[in-house]
Amino acid sequence: MTSPDPIDVRRREDGSLDISFYANQANLLRSASIRATPPAITRFLARLAAPVLSCRPGAGLWTSRGLAALLAATVALPAAADETCLSPYMPKITGHEDYVYVWTLGVEGMGDGSDKLVTVDARDNSPTSGKVIDTDSIGSRNEAHHGGFTDDRRQFWATGLDSNTIFVFDVASDPANPKLVKTIADFEQKTGGVVGPHGAYALPGRMMIPALSNKDGTGRTALVEFSNEGEYIATHWLPTAKEAKDIPGGEFADGYGYDARVLPRKNVMLTSSFAGRENYMRPFGEVAGDAEAMKKFGNSMIIWDFHARTPKKVFQVPGVPLEIRWAQGKDHAYAFTSTALTSKLWLVHEDEKGEWQAKAVADIGDPAKLPIPVDISLSADDKTLFADTFMDGMTRVFDVSDPHHPRQIYEKKIGEQLNMVSQSWDGERIYYTSSLLANWDKAGDANEQFLKAYAWNGKELTPRFEIDFTGEKLGRPHMMAFGAASLYAK
Repeated sequence: MTSPDPIDVRRREDGSLDISFYANQANLLRSASIRATPPAITRFLARLAAPVLSCRPGAGLWTSRGLAALLAATVALPAAADETCLSPYMPKITGHEDYVYVWTLGVEGMGDGSDKLVTVDARDNSPTSGKVIDTDSIGSRNEAHHGGFTDDRRQFWATGLDSNTIFVFDVASDPANPKLVKTIADFEQKTGGVVGPHGAYALPGRMMIPALSNKDGTGRTALVEFSNEGEYIATHWLPTAKEAKDIPGGEFADGYGYDARVLPRKNVMLTSSFAGRENYMRPFGEVAGDAEAMKKFGNSMIIWDFHARTPKKVFQVPGVPLEIRWAQGKDHAYAFTSTALTSKLWLVHEDEKGEWQAKAVADIGDPAKLPIPVDISLSADDKTLFADTFMDGMTRVFDVSDPHHPRQIYEKKIGEQLNMVSQSWDGERIYYTSSLLANWDKAGDANEQFLKAYAWNGKELTPRFEIDFTGEKLGRPHMMAFGAASLYAK
């Protein structure tokens, strides 16, 4: 008789993998050797976990290296917040960023009229500092929106909300000159009718694409997974109230989606909600004046079992919760979001009983004036949060050292309209862009389109440089991401 594989016993009674066994092994390795870096621990866990993958329930979700990377991220490695609140699974730029990549919407009659990835030199000592040094146009307009790096940070995946297309850029071969190397044009067909790919979030060996809509144009949508090579893996539909009736808060489930972020050490994923194509592709004035359309926005957030990809609890978060930012401190189990239509800062946190809760903790501007909070950015030390509001063009800075009682400490008008904010790892450099959606941006003189860079000293913002995207005939700047040549040095 063949003896059982010794690792196969590292399971719970229900057959699921006992993560604690692997976490303990990783911690023992780390304490035994200064050479036990995160990549080394990942390789070690890959070898250790490989024999059980073929018989693990849900094994199709994992490669041995992918599982190992996930396990490595859950153990007690040094906590770190990335420079733009991106995935915890990728390398970080801990020094000065060299480049800012700006995913930009094309405008008919402006330059080549195409969506493009714009590269800006962010190096202070460079002769081209603060200047556009490269543009990579894709030859079409797709409502360029968000994007993100793969876990090895060698590719940048950029989404097109209108065309349901994903554009993959190689940023590793020449970080100053990214190149389009792949286009995923059959997103809707491969995913079973999901449309409006919104973002791109790195998981070990794969990308999670939170979407906004479906083939009917309503707000019901899904999370979609692709391999780093661009192969479709899975679709996870966000639950409706009927489907979520057996979980806490299930009556608040609306099936809407927007952002998705993971806290690996707690095995949780948090999702937020926005609106379907029937709203986000219409002019904002039309939507705001349509009482029925205004009912078709998301009011929910969901805590998921990340490994199983199953919802655990639904929160009622009125007013369209958008960007999610997890705290990164090793003892911090909470995240922030902002609500666009009610102008609130919300906290989703684990309480002393281990239960997840959600509550509004601060106003962002004057809610009665509908400033429309859009993007937020949390500092690496979890102490400072930047919140942008679109309508008044303001950025507001909150002291969130006590996450239950945020306190506004600063505000500044950046422009006539304002959307995205990204900060460097050290929190000393802050970047802003202006465009929300092509049909939602302001008109006339208020339609400012810019990238603006500032220095932050903990008390105030001072200008570093700015680029007029209209004046340079580039388009409408939206998503930002940072690049550095040192990431790819041999």
